[in-house]
Amino acid sequence: MKHPTFTQTLEDITEIQSEWRKQKLPLYIFLGMCFNLVVAPVVYAATGEQFSRSQAWALGLLGLVTLSLSIYLFFVMFVPEKF
Repeated sequence: MKHPTFTQTLEDITEIQSEWRKQKLPLYIFLGMCFNLVVAPVVYAATGEQFSRSQAWALGLLGLVTLSLSIYLFFVMFVPEKF
């Protein structure tokens, strides 16, 4: 089996970085999950511990998805030529 050279490894790393910059969805998902780390405890505290932590996490995530879809649809309705 042939071992990769140093230059080939650097080229692969550069290619991965360029593809990562083109694809923003993984970054947005990561930021949404990090923001949910703040939202989920607030939801858990607001429900008076009637929900479990996983339910609070899911409700926080559902709220974030609903808010982001609302913002997206607002822009699609009022600035349709951009899309």
